[in-house]
Amino acid sequence: MWQYAFPLLAVVIWSGNTVVSKMAAGTIAPAEISFYRWLLAALLFTPLALRPVLRNWRAIRPQLGRIAVLGLLGMVVYQSLAYYAAYLTTATHMGIIGSLTPMMVLALSIVLLGQRLTAGAVAGSLVSIMGVLVVVSSGDLGTLLKSGANMGDGLMLLAMLAYAIYVILLKRWGMKGVPALQLLYLQIVFAVIALLPLYLLTPRMGLSAANLPLIGFAGLGASMLAPLVWMHTVAHIGPSRASMFFNLIPLFTALIAAVVIGESLAAYHAIGGVLTVAGVLLAELWKAPLRRSRAVAA
Repeated sequence: MWQYAFPLLAVVIWSGNTVVSKMAAGTIAPAEISFYRWLLAALLFTPLALRPVLRNWRAIRPQLGRIAVLGLLGMVVYQSLAYYAAYLTTATHMGIIGSLTPMMVLALSIVLLGQRLTAGAVAGSLVSIMGVLVVVSSGDLGTLLKSGANMGDGLMLLAMLAYAIYVILLKRWGMKGVPALQLLYLQIVFAVIALLPLYLLTPRMGLSAANLPLIGFAGLGASMLAPLVWMHTVAHIGPSRASMFFNLIPLFTALIAAVVIGESLAAYHAIGGVLTVAGVLLAELWKAPLRRSRAVAA
């Protein structure tokens, strides 16, 4: 039973990191915290991973291009967009929109990986999309139709799409012969290299007592501790059971945001969050093939 403490810890850290992203807005530039976060993680991982990477270089070298793409999508595009989104929307919105990611992964798996379409995927997608619409419209769908979505919510949706593509490519490519820790380390190194020009060319606010703890949490907690804990989780309880814990991220994010930065919670947050998570659960648990469902109905 104690094994379930590990995925809970990882989910709490990642939920807290969404709140940290919001706290960073106005305290440190998005390019700065992105660069410093992954630089810190790279420095901390180097004593653990550099020698194994060098020993395994023959298996790694042919896959460097793919590893670079994964690092760009999963760590540069995804996280940078999230930091920019934090300037324009709330941490609670970010957490709820982020919970749509499993549905994006499922949709891309059907289109790109040939995964079969299920009744749960269709029903769950509709329910989850309705949940996100409730959140981004602040409970007023009419206003959303008139004025459009908040730019921050839109950026967060793009961030989660980038992460969903990252997950699909990781599944498709497999990365045989590269253990999880080495793969994570190499992606982080590529992220640092890719972020360096952005860091140098954009305005910076500089390090301060206010933003150093945020960098520390993002670099040590969200970029190093949580992935290590998650790898342990997947190895011991399996990826399917582990993925169910992602459904807790909107709840934890909203609670942490309310306690730490005083974000107010409204009824539409609860309604939208419940709908989004319910849609994901429908897709994960209702596995009946769609064609069979239609045949039975006929």
